Amino acid sequence: MSNKFVSIRIDNKDLYGVETDKGVIELSNKFSEWPSLFEVVKNNGFEKLINSINGSEAVHPIGSFNYNIPIANPEKIICVGINYPDRNEEYKDGQNTPQNMSLFVRFPRSFVGHNSSIIRPKISEQLDYEGEVAIVIGKSGRHIDEKQAYDYISAITICNEGTIRDWVRHAKFNVTQGKNFEKSGAMGPHLIPFKDKSQLEDIRLVTKVNDEIRQDDRTSRMLFNIPKQINYISTFTTLMPGDIIVTGTPTGAGARFDPPKFLKPGDKIEVEVEGIGSLLNTVEDE
Repeated sequence: MSNKFVSIRIDNKDLYGVETDKGVIELSNKFSEWPSLFEVVKNNGFEKLINSINGSEAVHPIGSFNYNIPIANPEKIICVGINYPDRNEEYKDGQNTPQNMSLFVRFPRSFVGHNSSIIRPKISEQLDYEGEVAIVIGKSGRHIDEKQAYDYISAITICNEGTIRDWVRHAKFNVTQGKNFEKSGAMGPHLIPFKDKSQLEDIRLVTKVNDEIRQDDRTSRMLFNIPKQINYISTFTTLMPGDIIVTGTPTGAGARFDPPKFLKPGDKIEVEVEGIGSLLNTVEDE
């Protein structure tokens, strides 16, 4: 069973530890040199954390804390678009499947943690969901060969890459606005240390809205697999420890229904990823 590392907030203090059925075993108090999971990733510290757990008891019961996003302040969050079969066809623009991947960036402030509400902004009613797998980079690299790409992954987590659909069309060749409304997406709850490519190559990804399955696919069907993503992105920028790559969403987002099924206050969204866990959020109006 993989260790499930979490970043949490309790009594206005940010902590991290490992989650068990009984709660969270606090570890940040044992490693003052690593004040957050960002520093753990940067220093390849998961094994040291794991070795410190033996005999420790959970001191923060489930329900006594709030979840933060796992890496609070990454240098970069880079998202991959149109990366599953049928996603390209959903756009109905007459264009063939792209030869190169579509990319955009997001800001950390656009995400909330597990069990928090994502926010439908005052200016739009077109809040949509996108369930995705996210990877966290563990060491710096440029021009990374696909064959070595997995060596650069430190951990994996889950993302609901929430999107304001009408705001991704506010300008030509520009999705930045619609992808970065504050608290419009979610990430977490766990960081799972990455040890083997089997954790990513063929895992099931399911997104449910109010318990109705909307997205259901496997990572083996990606148009651009994760080694290709790491290789391509590192061609133009240096990947740094703590950077997050959000790897793409399957078909079935709310905008693709006729009529569209956008999220409303009170809705419950759950993204389940095999071997990683479940990310749950509700919706509130701004």
